[in-house]
Amino acid sequence: MLQTKNDTKSEKFPNAEQLWFWFLYSKSIRSMLTHTHNNSVRRVCELIDVETLITKLYLSGQLTDEQIGIMKQFGDLRRAPHQYIWRENRAAYIWNDAMNIIANAARARGWIE
Repeated sequence: MLQTKNDTKSEKFPNAEQLWFWFLYSKSIRSMLTHTHNNSVRRVCELIDVETLITKLYLSGQLTDEQIGIMKQFGDLRRAPHQYIWRENRAAYIWNDAMNIIANAARARGWIE
């Protein structure tokens, strides 16, 4: 665990999916609120860090337009696509591939366990 300036322990994410869901949810909260939202759980990264990571992965060609689209679509639903639901089978494969890419990059930064 990392220590922040005020000695509060920061919590890592268990996986890339949780990192992605936290990012989308926090961005939606931030856009709805005009004042700072005080959350009791400190995270090891900031929203801008995740946004920068996703942008770098996209610009380097590691994440595709299709992957970003599926990440956004299911991120807005707050769930991953399910491989056993026929109409979501392909999306689940693309989602898992994208989450593996993000997991490797986030793990290298110490954001996920």
